[in-house]
Amino acid sequence: MKLWIILIALLVVAGAAIYGWQTLAIDPGMLSIRIGHTHVDTTVVFAAVALLVAWIVLGLLWRGLRWPLRAWKSRSQRRSRERFAAGLTALAEGDHRRALRTLEKVSPHPELQAPALLATARAAHARGDTQRTEAALDEASTHAPAAALALRAQFLLEHGNAEAALALLKPSADNNDLPPVGWRLLAEAALLHGDPPLALRAVDALAASDALSPEALDALRARALAAALSATADTEALNALWSGLPRPQRAMPEAIAAYARRAAALGQPLAAMDEIEGALRRQWSERLVAVWGQLGPAHADTRLARAEGWLAAQPDSPALLLTLGRLCVQGKLWGKAREYLERGLALAPSAALWETLGDGLSGQNDTTGAAACYRNALRIARGESTQELSDAPRAPLDTRASIAEERDAHGMPRLAIPKEN
Repeated sequence: MKLWIILIALLVVAGAAIYGWQTLAIDPGMLSIRIGHTHVDTTVVFAAVALLVAWIVLGLLWRGLRWPLRAWKSRSQRRSRERFAAGLTALAEGDHRRALRTLEKVSPHPELQAPALLATARAAHARGDTQRTEAALDEASTHAPAAALALRAQFLLEHGNAEAALALLKPSADNNDLPPVGWRLLAEAALLHGDPPLALRAVDALAASDALSPEALDALRARALAAALSATADTEALNALWSGLPRPQRAMPEAIAAYARRAAALGQPLAAMDEIEGALRRQWSERLVAVWGQLGPAHADTRLARAEGWLAAQPDSPALLLTLGRLCVQGKLWGKAREYLERGLALAPSAALWETLGDGLSGQNDTTGAAACYRNALRIARGESTQELSDAPRAPLDTRASIAEERDAHGMPRLAIPKEN
């Protein structure tokens, strides 16, 4: 279709040219110009050609006269780009003094001024130069207000001033006028300041912008959900928030753990147990198994029996052994508690395992052993080596990986055999 239109247009132009040429050949027209005593008579065709030639000559002369100015401007822009690149490189290398010195020499070209000012603010902030930082941000706000606002909020958060960062970002958030980094900073500031609903709103806006990877977005959302669930005032608010969450969010281990802890604290241990059991049936989670042992004294016997049932499928889970030890300590089953906890310590020593073992020995009135366990818990927290208990068993525990039945994604059993050394 386009080809036919082009052909028709060319035919029309050719016909108009032929008709015009025939008309001018018959009568080329007459043009008379009189200026003072000067009188010029010529044809219209010659006058049109002369005007065209004069226009071309004047254009060439103008371009020739402007060439030095264009060459100087092009050289200035090239040097500014080189200085800007060198300043960013120095900033990435951590040479903030050289970055400041180089960036301040960047000419104020519109395409470079905003990023150069923002980079200058970063370099000045890294050097602790508050005055130069504020001056650069103030000037950058006239060229890139959203970026300058987000960078100012980031500096406030780095100094631990979440309240000021929140006050700075919230007006733009109310107008839905924040860039993606602004929404992320708003979520962080809201979490630090104790405003989980605002953090969830910021995460939703960040998800719509598709600025973060799915993993990073899920991690931030999990923190916001955990904070929101933990901050609920009563059972009604907790259940309303939980039931209103989409199914993928209710499947997050962090969210389930926060819900379970809060539900148990509000006197709903059965609801907490149901959520954890359902999640563990879908997928094993060390985090949720640890929470299973932190739901308080309610239904401790039932939880112990369920946890011992999981041991057959997960015999080498440090979190499960810790939970079994905690539940046995609650039930005053000192021998079983020590057996589980010592196996867990042999597999993966942790401060929580030593502390729980200390609680068990303290329940048996073994103050010396309990004190040694608590000291070991502190040593692990500090990254120091632990000391063995004076009454530790002589025969080493068998900590080889047990063979347990595993199932694939289709539910078919398969045998996981540990590799030989």
